[in-house]
Amino acid sequence: MLIRVRYENDTYDMLKAWRLQEYLDDGKVVAFLRSDGWAVVGRDPLRRSMGRGYPGPERRRIENNLHRAA
Repeated sequence: MLIRVRYENDTYDMLKAWRLQEYLDDGKVVAFLRSDGWAVVGRDPLRRSMGRGYPGPERRRIENNLHRAA
């Protein structure tokens, strides 16, 4: 999937979706086109890097049942 983007110098381009996060992190893109209109960096909520994850407490059930081989 290609996403329309705008750079700092007001030029436009099409990026592959998987490359958008890299360009956002590097500050290369100032806006990109969503289905509901333009998302502007610094004004609109944007997706974040996957590495940050959920900042709250862990609530998933953790089981330490190890099965031993017979």
